[in-house]
Amino acid sequence: MDLDYKKAKQKLLTELDTDCQQFFIKKGCILENGYYELLSDNIEKAGVLFDAVKDTDIRAHWASFLISMIKSDIREYPSYFELRNFLEIDLNLLLHYFKGEYVENIIRYADFMFTINPEVHKFIGRVFYNNDYPEQCMYFLNKAKNYFYHDPELHYLLAYIYYGKGDFKQAAKALEDCIYILPGYFPAVNLLKKIKNKVK
Repeated sequence: MDLDYKKAKQKLLTELDTDCQQFFIKKGCILENGYYELLSDNIEKAGVLFDAVKDTDIRAHWASFLISMIKSDIREYPSYFELRNFLEIDLNLLLHYFKGEYVENIIRYADFMFTINPEVHKFIGRVFYNNDYPEQCMYFLNKAKNYFYHDPELHYLLAYIYYGKGDFKQAAKALEDCIYILPGYFPAVNLLKKIKNKVK
């Protein structure tokens, strides 16, 4: 397959392919090659690549911080926007590649990252939700709820997990909280109707 940048980047999101890496090297795509090395467990090499461009590339600056969390050696801070834009994407990517240990190391810094962006627990909870880890998801969403009680999405996600576990009472309570905050929120209204039909 002839690669262009878009195809090579898309391929990196799904599988590690040496042709993909050779394309990045040939085209001077240092950031993308860094991610290839990270996903190949070449942490040191990835760090060197990210550090080479982190002063001119915000994503590389973030990736350098990501490496520091994986290595438990933080020396810099991410920005509010880096956490908002990249944390979820990269945690999803690491889970896709079965890098559970990396994810564990990163989320150990959740409370630290929270001091920079207070939505961090929600972001992490959403990652676990999307990757079918309901218990971990609930833990982080409940932490997020302590700070962002008025976020309807939090209540809806919690309700959906309770619903999946068959705990309709808790699901209904979370949905009512969601609708109280944002009346007419269609997914919540719809799920609440389903629950009421089930418990009749």
